[in-house]
Amino acid sequence: MGIHNELSQIRVENQSTTKQKAFSIVSAITIGVILGLAAKLVDAQGINPIFDDIGGRLGIWIFVSTLLAVFSYSPKLAAVKVFFFFLSLLTVYYLYTVFILHFVSIREIVFWGMCAVVSPVCAYVMWYARGNGTVSSLVLSLSITALLSEGYQLRDAYLPEHTHYYLIPILMGIYLIMAIVLLFIIPTSRLKFLIILPISILLSFIIIYFNVLGRLFGGLNGVL
Repeated sequence: MGIHNELSQIRVENQSTTKQKAFSIVSAITIGVILGLAAKLVDAQGINPIFDDIGGRLGIWIFVSTLLAVFSYSPKLAAVKVFFFFLSLLTVYYLYTVFILHFVSIREIVFWGMCAVVSPVCAYVMWYARGNGTVSSLVLSLSITALLSEGYQLRDAYLPEHTHYYLIPILMGIYLIMAIVLLFIIPTSRLKFLIILPISILLSFIIIYFNVLGRLFGGLNGVL
């Protein structure tokens, strides 16, 4: 009860009916199916590589799952929604890859499968980002840090054709927009901007300087 009371000080769960919870989960699954199919369809010749490069990296999925988590009725529901979002996303993506394109990469499936497995824990924690106090600001800064860090490192992104490298600044701009959207629509108080932004920039600098993303993912990020 002690921990529950402490967490309630950060954010109080909203009352919801079984029907509302079911609709919320089904909506997350639907979004996952649509985005999973879209991510696969843009991974084709003749499609502007900027779309494939967005869909094949963590940023867009961190952005979407953060929104799904924080705008949930409770942290438990946030965990369930985000897990089913990733499950439906990856199921559609890899079913299409295996049965339509007749291609499979166990290494990629393992990587994104691990992301799906840890997603409920991340979503549970992220739900408190739309709460009160310093803890909520610290939680939200994690998503923004991930976007800023990966967005900055896109300066070295590989695009299939060298003539497309002019798109990298646009790609980086999209990441910046996603970070700004989270920064402005999630905090319950505009004053939190003064806390979240400096923390996010500092953490991003540390991650970039020590190449944390590269050490953790070893080039796998970007191969959905």
